[in-house]
Amino acid sequence: MLLGTHAPKLDEKGRVILPAKFRDELQSGLVITRGQDRCLYVFSSAEFNSVHEKIKQAPITSADARNYLRVFLSGASDEQPDKQGRVTIPAVLREYAGLDKELVVIGVGSRAEIWDAATWNSYLAAQETSFANVAQEVIPGLF
Repeated sequence: MLLGTHAPKLDEKGRVILPAKFRDELQSGLVITRGQDRCLYVFSSAEFNSVHEKIKQAPITSADARNYLRVFLSGASDEQPDKQGRVTIPAVLREYAGLDKELVVIGVGSRAEIWDAATWNSYLAAQETSFANVAQEVIPGLF
């Protein structure tokens, strides 16, 4: 399970060092793609295959499903971490997420997300107020 908040830097070649806690799960290969809220989703190859199996069940006759699939998969990039745990983030994905040198990588259970640090901080500040109130509505019986 991918958990926690980490603050790696993007190097001049567009690479990021994966958090040490994530490397075991992602070392054998990963997929980076567009996420919602202008972040990037990072899946292990196995988890991405599982997600793909689920989303390809959507009916081809649904315009929303087609649109989602196009955006989600057209940005997907198979990557292999190097010996130092670095992965290259393709330029099109760096641009999509507005990534600068300062990053935040968060674990969201089955995936990681890569955010521009300023964007993440703004997002988190905006969500803090509603965080406590949402749990009962979104995830009934959680607490």
